[in-house]
Amino acid sequence: MPTRFQMARHAALPENSPSKIVPRKPEEFLPSRPAYFWWLLANALALCFAVVSWFVCLHVFGNPEIPRNYEILGKLKRLPVLKRHTALDVPNGNAFAPRELYKQYFGMEEEKLARVNSLLLRNYLLNFERALLLTYIEGDYQITDVRPLQSKDFISKGVVVRAQALIKPDDFTKAMPYPVFIEYLFPTEQASAPEAFKKGDILTVKKTPNCAAIVHAAKVVSGDEPVLLLTVIPIAYGAYQVSDKKSFTIEPPLKLNPAAGFPVIKQ
Repeated sequence: MPTRFQMARHAALPENSPSKIVPRKPEEFLPSRPAYFWWLLANALALCFAVVSWFVCLHVFGNPEIPRNYEILGKLKRLPVLKRHTALDVPNGNAFAPRELYKQYFGMEEEKLARVNSLLLRNYLLNFERALLLTYIEGDYQITDVRPLQSKDFISKGVVVRAQALIKPDDFTKAMPYPVFIEYLFPTEQASAPEAFKKGDILTVKKTPNCAAIVHAAKVVSGDEPVLLLTVIPIAYGAYQVSDKKSFTIEPPLKLNPAAGFPVIKQ
């Protein structure tokens, strides 16, 4: 800091004198940041980036049912591969008839049903490593619609069959339609597979050997009546016998399209 003598001498000098003392700005007296400050900052940023990357990787690999995540896994060539189960080694799960299916899913609130659907699809994509919520369908279903699967669908090759459940109120009454529908997706390379099913035919489904697992549940309106619509996919592969003269082979699809959504038959 200048002394009083220096300040008086400075004031007495002319403005353009080379000896005139120019006062320094306060900022010039601030000490510069030490080198280790930038080192700590760089390490903190690197740590934050590592933590964020770790959480992103966990989210992407742990939630392949999200279309964006599935697309990322496809670009990384890390898509989950569906195992080729047989009826003898499929994961253990519950098997329900139409009445039990209706009771389990139709009463769910929409928010809870959405969470359940996310888990159902995730479990299917990850080969039911955790058999959480794994449910097989059983019962008799009358076919109402049949069409080949297309590239815009969840599975691009195969056939989808929509059918309505039939139940008998008692042993002496004819089977009646019940407000449970299924859309049964058969992944197959055989183009003639849709010809094996006809509208009006009865499709009998059993846990063994069909192993048709639920991957999505929805409450829709059929006519004026709200009904339960279940999307099911067999997870036991090999020959599927429709009748004595009709059969085809189902195989695990290599790639899926979660962005297509459910149900597959939109109307």
